[in-house]
Amino acid sequence: MTTRWILLRPPPALGRGASWDKFAVLVDATAPSDVPRAPLDLVTVLDFSGSMQGPKLQLVKRARCFVIDQLGPADRLSVVVFSNGGRRRRVTRLARMNAAGKAAAKQAVELLVPEGVTNIGEGLRVGAEVLSSRRQKNAVAAMIPLSDGQDTVIGPAASIYASIVPAAFAAAASAAGMNYASLLPPAFANAAAAGKNYASLVPPAFANAASRPAPIHTFGFGADHDPAAMHAIAAPTGRVRALRRRGLSVAVEEARLAVSCLHRGVRVQEVRSGAYGSSVAADGRSATIDAGELYDGERRRFLVLVYVPRARAAESSTRLVKVTCAYRNAATGQTAHAAAPAAVIQRPLELEHLPAPAIEVERERVRLAAADGIAAARAAADGGQHAGAARILDAKLREVERSAPGAAGDDPTCEAIKEELRDLSARVGNRHEYNQTGRMCLLAGMSALAQQRAARVEIITSSPATAGKTPAARAYLTPKMEEMVELSRESSRKRRGSSSQQPSRQDVIKQIKQDLTEDL
Repeated sequence: MTTRWILLRPPPALGRGASWDKFAVLVDATAPSDVPRAPLDLVTVLDFSGSMQGPKLQLVKRARCFVIDQLGPADRLSVVVFSNGGRRRRVTRLARMNAAGKAAAKQAVELLVPEGVTNIGEGLRVGAEVLSSRRQKNAVAAMIPLSDGQDTVIGPAASIYASIVPAAFAAAASAAGMNYASLLPPAFANAAAAGKNYASLVPPAFANAASRPAPIHTFGFGADHDPAAMHAIAAPTGRVRALRRRGLSVAVEEARLAVSCLHRGVRVQEVRSGAYGSSVAADGRSATIDAGELYDGERRRFLVLVYVPRARAAESSTRLVKVTCAYRNAATGQTAHAAAPAAVIQRPLELEHLPAPAIEVERERVRLAAADGIAAARAAADGGQHAGAARILDAKLREVERSAPGAAGDDPTCEAIKEELRDLSARVGNRHEYNQTGRMCLLAGMSALAQQRAARVEIITSSPATAGKTPAARAYLTPKMEEMVELSRESSRKRRGSSSQQPSRQDVIKQIKQDLTEDL
């Protein structure tokens, strides 16, 4: 893992007689590329309730087949189906995904038909049991619910925060300094308004952050899916995870950046880390940032704001901070470390002209400001002030356009953010459009900007003004993520064009017997 420093506005040079508050240092961390993919234990939790009729059911089946096709023989998959009335069925055990294993997983679900009411919590609890009861474990594990999120059996909400964010995840978020509750609509933070206890959807096995078997990454289907439920299940550790055969893989886990001040007068005043937890020591001499997991080639950028004191008469430069990173190699499970050169600022006797602000740092300011604007618009829209929400987004758009990278017109990230703000403004102007598409797009845009990670929301409507995707999320697509998207499209085209060849019944039975032996 590489970590580099970029000094930004205020300028990379500062006169010796001047001091500066909140001098910005940009930390840019990049995960290794082309790393071996760590073997995966994956539990897919599929919604086959009555609400998943028609196109939504076909989307779930296609998504499930695509996931299976991307797994390799070292990966293992369990398929759990949920619907209603205690019909908790673990359709397949955790099985290796060789040719026969893939066929068994596909056949186990293909003939199922939708029935009954939606019971997401029961399906998640069965999935948690699969992960918790493993005798052998692959290096990486995850659970992926695929549903419209319209749970019809959860009870009434018991408290404001617990009605949205699971208590287990809330404790983990609080300990890490994360505020994922801010990603959810304020209307849902009121138990009386929401009327649902989303916390009850999360399995008890996930109650302890230290022993939690895996993160949960949610996929919602249909324009009428419940985005609050899906975000509540995934928060705060879940993300949209892509699986691949040859492109995308988790390279780094549990990445933590440590910032240390070098000059005796330098102090860390603030860390702008978005959705990632950070802390600053009481004396300001150090700070930490929990960057979590990164895919191969994925980047994270954070702003560290420091106080720079006056320099002594003979001091031609000031060493500000250094950074180190400790992380776990996902493929090997071993702990590794990386370090960056010290961030140094030149201290001339006088500065005749201030250098232009660094575009890369200004871009980060734009990203963080846009995330704040979307959050404010979400609060207004959830309060019924739809015209006010649109005005907030329009004002934020003008602010982005006036920024240095926004005015240049050739910065891909800023152009995507501008497109995102325009799109969201069109979706919040009235209650109907906001309930249909606006809320889910606001949450997706906020998540993408706060996490600096691509998320995919596709919406097809009769209105050209409101049909489309989430632009800001595309700004964080790595080349291998784009390869993954194209691979998904290619797989879909092939599946529509021809039926897959099925192995013999004997091969499937042999695979199931082998899986039973391994699981016991």
